[in-house]
Amino acid sequence: MSSYTSRVQLRWVDLDAQGHVNNAVVADYLQEARVEWLLAGPNAHLLGDSTMVVGHQVEYLGPINFSLEPVRVDLSMGAVGASRFVLAYSVIQDDREVARGRSTLCLFDYRANRVRRMTGAERSWFAAQSEPLEPLPTLGSWQVGEQAHEYEFTVRWSDLDSYGHVNNVRVFDYIAEARVHLNPDPDGPHRMAVAAADGMLWMVARQDVDYLGQILLRPEPYVVRTAIGRVGRTSATTVAEVVDPTDGRVLVRTRTVVVSGDAQGRPVPLPPLMLRAAELWPAVAR
Repeated sequence: MSSYTSRVQLRWVDLDAQGHVNNAVVADYLQEARVEWLLAGPNAHLLGDSTMVVGHQVEYLGPINFSLEPVRVDLSMGAVGASRFVLAYSVIQDDREVARGRSTLCLFDYRANRVRRMTGAERSWFAAQSEPLEPLPTLGSWQVGEQAHEYEFTVRWSDLDSYGHVNNVRVFDYIAEARVHLNPDPDGPHRMAVAAADGMLWMVARQDVDYLGQILLRPEPYVVRTAIGRVGRTSATTVAEVVDPTDGRVLVRTRTVVVSGDAQGRPVPLPPLMLRAAELWPAVAR
């Protein structure tokens, strides 16, 4: 499917507590490939002050292990509109597809604070590479209701991108931190500690992120509100939103499919604590 191939070097710090590349870092690999692709063409100027990520869809197909060899990211151009375009990715390690994704971006005039249309030359370059893309399966339609787990976070200086806003890939970190802190029994052992003691792994199978507003550096915290939608035998769909508590604006919405697995990565039934969390913080079907 490739119209452009990038090779992204792994870093030791990319690994999580389970010894694999953290799912949030995969979004960073996609960003590295996207930036390299733009810099290699005539639309490189868009990176200066004219691109905004509107949404991501990422499917995780297998673990990425640490290696001195880079992973390969194949990138393709999908639909091109007046101001938006879609990119597709396939992440390959050792001839094995370990992740695939889609990103929707728009052109944005940061000085005027509004979406802008592509010029004829910009659109022609994108359109020349455009091809039909197979859509990824939908995750259902859920939203966070009144009953939700709430987790506060503050933005770090290192979270910012060249535009002075929180980089889109850092949102994956905020959602993951909120998910880790989601514990239905505050007086008992943490569900993550219980899972680790039982030799259980938590695996992210899919994550969709919709960006609705900018997250800025400031001393006041933001809040991630998390609820649980569909619950299966071995997996659950968590639904989260990043909220600015000063005015109630929802800045990000996400849907994440998590799977419980054994030490070999084989799916196992969800633990009771996760089922309890689904009872306490149910998402609302839309």
